Amino acid sequence: MSEAQKRLYFEMVDNNIEKHGFHVTYVLEAKDFTPFGYSSGLYKNFGIPEAFVSGLPNGLTNTLITNYAQAFRDQKVPLKQKLANLIDRFPVYIIPVKNEALNEKILSTFRLYENDYFESIQIIFPDLDGKFPQEVGYNYDQEIFGDYELK
Repeated sequence: MSEAQKRLYFEMVDNNIEKHGFHVTYVLEAKDFTPFGYSSGLYKNFGIPEAFVSGLPNGLTNTLITNYAQAFRDQKVPLKQKLANLIDRFPVYIIPVKNEALNEKILSTFRLYENDYFESIQIIFPDLDGKFPQEVGYNYDQEIFGDYELK
């Protein structure tokens, strides 16, 4: 990406944050690379952790992050609980993630906060058979970056 392209991209990110309170960045799937998406601006503007989703297509990733922002804006986020109402297609878990674990992933978010404090979560979803990563037989390309020990 050229410097001019980077500048235009970051202008778009900044404009979306100013207009909507957050921006969702999506990184496309490639050979031997799991796609992912993440938010920038949720902690600063809505008081909730920034969201990260691994392994879903762009549309579902955007829907999950947008629904998360709308559902928990200015509220306490329920961590490590099965949530059936974040999206109508499947239940999810929200788990805490240390920002350092996403160091090479959430570049626009790190740029936004520079040296300021922010928190992150990951939205975990089931495979096509409804099994979550800790369950026997789970089969899906989803990278887990957070604390996934569920009770």
